[in-house]
Amino acid sequence: MAVHATDPLSRAGVISHLRHQPSVELVDRAEDPSQTPQTAPGTAPAPERVAVMLVDRLDDLAGTELRRLARSAEQRVVLIAGELREPELLTVVECGVRAILWRHQATPQKLLRAVHSAARGEGELPPDLINRLMTQLGRLRLSALDGPPSAAGALVPTLGMAPREVDVVRLIAEGLDTKQISEKLAYSERTVKNVLHALMTRLQLQNRAHAVAYALREGYI
Repeated sequence: MAVHATDPLSRAGVISHLRHQPSVELVDRAEDPSQTPQTAPGTAPAPERVAVMLVDRLDDLAGTELRRLARSAEQRVVLIAGELREPELLTVVECGVRAILWRHQATPQKLLRAVHSAARGEGELPPDLINRLMTQLGRLRLSALDGPPSAAGALVPTLGMAPREVDVVRLIAEGLDTKQISEKLAYSERTVKNVLHALMTRLQLQNRAHAVAYALREGYI
């Protein structure tokens, strides 16, 4: 496993917790292929790689690094965070992070358990995050079902934007106003406004331009 942090001191602290654990092999750089354990012919497969990332908050820079780590098929990510706001939690889940620990609760025992869980392909979340995530899933499901019958069967495929939210924001990006969007999608103007309000409230977006920027950044449009 490898350790990533926003500052060297935090990284050193995590490494000191895990350095002498016999079930953990530390490497310096997760992106260095030469450090990846190789499987010799006729031997058992090498253990799964785990990347531990420690942040105070998931800002843009940390989010970019998290996505880079999560895109690697050779490792699974454990995130230690000081705090996670609602849109940041959605980003973490979308990235496929295996385990999350609050920084103030990350004892050596809990950290080691999270690393082992991630290596086995299992997930581990603090109880309060599970409650928040279930609440968000409920809101997303209601948002997806709160529309005309033709859209009722289209459940949310991801935890970021529902399909009809993507449709509305895509038309905003093309320069259409509320009335034009309602005519294009066969929604009422009130439904279009409700879709936008729910999206901007859930993801803490400031305005329509912010919604378009979010959709572009996350690859929805």
